[in-house]
Amino acid sequence: MTADDGHDGAQYLAGSPVRVAILRSLREEPRRPADLTAAVDATRTTVQRILSGFRERDWVVKRDAAYHVTPTGARVHDAYETLLDEVEVADRYGQFAADLERVGADFPPSAIGTGELTVAADRNPLAVVDRLTELLREGCGSEIRAVSPIVIQQFNDAAAEAIDAGAQVELVIDRDVVAESISEFGSATDRALHDDGATVYVSPEPIEYGIFRRGEVACVTAYDRRNNPRCVLESTDSKVIEWVDDRFESFVDGAQQLSAVVENV
Repeated sequence: MTADDGHDGAQYLAGSPVRVAILRSLREEPRRPADLTAAVDATRTTVQRILSGFRERDWVVKRDAAYHVTPTGARVHDAYETLLDEVEVADRYGQFAADLERVGADFPPSAIGTGELTVAADRNPLAVVDRLTELLREGCGSEIRAVSPIVIQQFNDAAAEAIDAGAQVELVIDRDVVAESISEFGSATDRALHDDGATVYVSPEPIEYGIFRRGEVACVTAYDRRNNPRCVLESTDSKVIEWVDDRFESFVDGAQQLSAVVENV
């Protein structure tokens, strides 16, 4: 069997939803053509033609007037269902994955689809900001570690609430937003410099995606080219947690304490 043969078989199955439905039905249990006609809502002629195509490919056999899926037919069915699941994941997480890949984040492909995704949309452009704010506010008494390319009032207020409730916050911010933070959010900057519950670092390199870690929850935020947060994945999967922890340590290793940077601004 050549690669072209495999492609032809895949193309044949994908070419009709009725073919997929029949193979799925036979994967569940053997059926007679009349039963299949009712199960997949197709004409008897269509069902017979498809069954003939399946028999030519050795995906089904006829025994005692019923059609049975073969082991190879079962494998084809299962592989196709897996493909459909992967395509569905790609449709859902495609924007998130593309934004991370554009900035070279090296997010593990196996971690795509392992958690809940919040997406900023036309009907709710602040969905990601709102969700990240909720996660910060829910961090009472926790250790919070985060990296953010932006500083906004909502994040500052939520972090302050968490610290007031006993949270310990470690944050890495982009050097390009330090001056803006001092001028626009002076009180928050003062707190970051003097509150024992907050430790703020400044990255010398541009930050192009965000991460957040609290307890067993790890989050990754993808931003567009204008630094607008577009998607946030929150997950308890070990692959995401390990990746977030590793990235956070990498950011801290190359960063300076905020106090040292403020002196030179």
